[in-house]
Amino acid sequence: MSNTTAQRVLIVVTSGPSTAARCAAPFYTATLLACMDAQVTVFLSGEAAQLAQAEVADNLYAAADGESVRHFIQQAKSAGVRLLMCRAPGLVIDESGLIPELDDIASGGELAQMILEYEKVLSL
Repeated sequence: MSNTTAQRVLIVVTSGPSTAARCAAPFYTATLLACMDAQVTVFLSGEAAQLAQAEVADNLYAAADGESVRHFIQQAKSAGVRLLMCRAPGLVIDESGLIPELDDIASGGELAQMILEYEKVLSL
């Protein structure tokens, strides 16, 4: 990138198991952007929060003959992408079942703050 400071990109993911074909693209895009020196945060919201569960991420495929969603998450993390999951009000989370690639559980308020602060916001 030509900028001296890295652009911050927020990718809000809402696709989950019911739209499996869409679940790899956000992480693939995040990986590409991180490799181009952007600071990328992926925020799992709504149904996408299920992707933070190991059982789901390991067994969900965007294409029948492709890699698991977990594979794409791991690639993104290897490229330096930050991964957050939305904390839904009243939702009890069994943290022992969450993937280790998850950096934190955040609130909707934190998401709103990031939307205002980041240079680019994508919804994939």
